[in-house]
Parts: sequence; C-alpha cells; structure tokens
Amino acid sequence: MPEELSKRSKIIKTLVAEFNSSKYFADMHNADVVGISELEKTFSYPEHLESEIVEMDNFKMEVLRWKESESPWVIMQLHGGGYVGAFRRHYKKMAGLYSEVGSGATVVSVDYRVAPENPFPAALEDAIDAYDWILDQGWHRDQVVLAGDSAGGGLAMALCHTLKSRWRRLPAGIIAMSPWTDLTASGNSYKDNFDIDPVFGNERSHLIFDNPYPGDANPRDPRISPAFGDFTGFPPMLIQVGSDEMLLSDSEIVAAKARAAGVKVRFTKYNGMFHVFQIAGTLMDESKHAWVEVRKFLNEIY
Repeated sequence: MPEELSKRSKIIKTLVAEFNSSKYFADMHNADVVGISELEKTFSYPEHLESEIVEMDNFKMEVLRWKESESPWVIMQLHGGGYVGAFRRHYKKMAGLYSEVGSGATVVSVDYRVAPENPFPAALEDAIDAYDWILDQGWHRDQVVLAGDSAGGGLAMALCHTLKSRWRRLPAGIIAMSPWTDLTASGNSYKDNFDIDPVFGNERSHLIFDNPYPGDANPRDPRISPAFGDFTGFPPMLIQVGSDEMLLSDSEIVAAKARAAGVKVRFTKYNGMFHVFQIAGTLMDESKHAWVEVRKFLNEIY
C-alpha cells in the first residue's frame, strides 16, 4: 500500500473526524444506534442475492445467499458496535461484499444481544448458538469462516477460545477488521494514538473505557478480551487495522501471540487509516485493497 493517502481518502478521513467530534451528530448517531436493530429493515440487494430472516431463541439472523451458487462455504458475520450497538443496516452491504469476495459463499449475519441489558456472556452465547445452527444446517466446520469488525472481530476470537476450551473443533478461519480484543484498554496505542484517532480519540469514551459488556465478570477473561488467551490451535487469521487507531495494539498483540503459538496470521496495518475503514467499500483505495486482501485470504483457505 502507498504511504501517502489519496485525496479521496484524506477527505473521507476528515469527514469521519468531523462527524465524531460534533456533539450534535454524535448524540444523534448514538441515540439511533444503541440497542436498536436494523436487521429486518428493507435493503436493496443485487438481483443475484436473496435473503431471509432466521429467528433464534434470543436473537435473529439474516442468511444471505447467492442464487444458483454452488459454493460450499459460509461466512458467519459478527457485527461491531462495542457490544452495545445492535445490527446496523451497513452490515447488509458488508454481507454482500463478503459473499462477492467469497465467490458466492452464504453469509449468516448474527444480530446478537447487546449490553447493558444483556451483558457478558449473552453475545458469546448467541455466537455459539449461531455457529451450532450453521453446523446443524449441514455445513462442516471446515467450511465456516468467522468474520467480524471491532467488537465482532473480538467476539469471533472469543468464540474460538470458548470452542477450544470445550474441546470442540474450530472453524476454517477468522477475518478480523480492527478487532477489539482488550477491553481493559491496556495497549500502548490507547495513549500513543489518543490525539490522532478520528473515531475514538481526544476523549475517554465510555464505549472504550467504561463499557458495560463485562458486567461483573473479569474483563481479562479471554472470552471477553481474547488478547489474554492462548491462541494455540487457532485457525488461520486475517487481521486488518489502521495505523491511527487507539485499538491498534489490540491487533498487534493478538497477531504476535498467535504467530508465537504457530498460527498462520496475515496481519496488515494500513497507513493513516481509522477504525473499521473497510466499511468504505470501494470509495477509498485502502478499503478496496482491504477487500481484495479478504478475497485472497479466503482463496487460500478454500
């Protein structure tokens, strides 16, 4: 990737910073996001895609299929939102991207329960139930790839820690975009990038520093903060992160620990990028490159 950001990337980064620094827009955004799901809102998928809502005991999922696809693969998408934000509409767009770069793979998007009403282990329990549902539909664990951004990326790793502790076999791979893996915020980047992070920087956000998800549990529990776990036996992982993120250390620590444990890790730090920049899709060179990298990673697993 080029060291210098393109003009378009600089503009988008500036807009992200302005959005998050404006109290008016931040309050409006937070009021719209927290706890309110958009899973069942209408979304115009391309004609070659079809979706259905699946009702589980405690949550719902959207299953997105590529019509006439013979792909044996399924990608289980776990959304971000700091464990307090429910499924948002833009994750439908990301599901479509996952299906496209996954060569027609089915995508199961999980609208898991969130805090403060549903603290740990609610999200993890829902992720386990979603994974078991996928297996019950006939997919083998070797055909399942976990994908998540921010809290969803951490939840994907927490799910694998939990499966391993129960002597269960793990899925084929993990795609983690800007994963939140340390809810204690102990990494160096929480200080080093405090002034430059356009999403979380310049304030001690309650989302990061006083998150309700752990509840009464120990936030160092690997099922909450996967960075504190043992990655021995984990499947191949793709970890993408922006260099300007306060959560940069979360990715660096996991990548180093996993590699030391013998896990195949593709770790890419995108210069000048912000938290979950991949959501920009094809609007920036960096986000386009990130999705190309996802395609390459999936092809390696396939």
